[in-house]
Amino acid sequence: MSAGELRVGVLGTGRIGTMHAELLHRRVAGARVTRVHDLHEPAARALASALGGGVTVAESSDELLAAADVDAVAICTSTDTHVGLIVAAAQAGKAIFCEKPISLDLAEMDAALAAVEQAGVPFQIGFNRRFDPAHASVRQAVADGTIGEPQIVRISSRDPEPPPLDYVRGSGGIFLDMTIHDFDMARFVTGSEVVSVSAQGALRIRPEFAEAGDVDTAVVTLEHANGCLTTIDNSRQASYGYDQRVEVHGSRGMAASEDPRAHTGIVRTAAGEHAPSLPHFFIDRYTAAYLAQWQAFVSAVSDGRTPAVTAADGRAPLAIGLAAGRSLRERRPVAIAEIEDEHRAAIGGAA
Repeated sequence: MSAGELRVGVLGTGRIGTMHAELLHRRVAGARVTRVHDLHEPAARALASALGGGVTVAESSDELLAAADVDAVAICTSTDTHVGLIVAAAQAGKAIFCEKPISLDLAEMDAALAAVEQAGVPFQIGFNRRFDPAHASVRQAVADGTIGEPQIVRISSRDPEPPPLDYVRGSGGIFLDMTIHDFDMARFVTGSEVVSVSAQGALRIRPEFAEAGDVDTAVVTLEHANGCLTTIDNSRQASYGYDQRVEVHGSRGMAASEDPRAHTGIVRTAAGEHAPSLPHFFIDRYTAAYLAQWQAFVSAVSDGRTPAVTAADGRAPLAIGLAAGRSLRERRPVAIAEIEDEHRAAIGGAA
């Protein structure tokens, strides 16, 4: 690090990469962007120009990772590139922040995480919702015993509009693309691992998603090691905005996070009450969470601490998502142990 400042190289300058770069460069204390790279060079050049002087466009990911003015890398590229970039960044000795998911395959993910462990570099996975103040308050109420032992968790996660079919084809499906955040949130708020998954799904919005073997509407039930039950409902299209809520019912009470409004103004008349709508875009909903996520990463790297969202936190939701997909296909509950046993058998057979 240079003068106590974490210098970050951003790989991938699409929507999410641009958002991360702008927050890092302008709003996160102790960090700045020094280099950016994208296979579509005009996008990288446009971002570098927008960020102002001092940001270099790297011609390749190798060039960015080898740069002396890069202490950490933000991997914001497509999922299929994450593993290779994580391994390369670890070998280059860079601290690593990677957008979710690390991979759609457990063997590939384990290879990436092994490289991180061997290199001993800081690593954080981008589960930003953990840093949302409302969701974090629910976790705190469980962790400090305020609501007693968690018994039932309800998570609603509904997007304002579905993604394009081309995106769905390569996303791994709703459970590995969308619900993976909710699987992480279930582990986060309960503090307990998931042991069994039961999933149902339907096509209620985009029948053409069937071409990708996917659904657009889903309900998933999770059984946790501590006996708690979590129910997750997902929709790819909420007509009223971006809807993200978490509730934990415990032995001594309940804690919940509600949706923020676009603003706090309301109008009441004899005809009733009118309130502002929900945010329509995930960046609007979670800007504070993204900022807190980056501040936590920068602080951890600067202080030599393990980042808050670890490699294990990146891996567990993938196993849950794979179990959910099998449950949907085979119409039965699927134990996480079943997924892990098959993974170990496959690794042993390959060896």
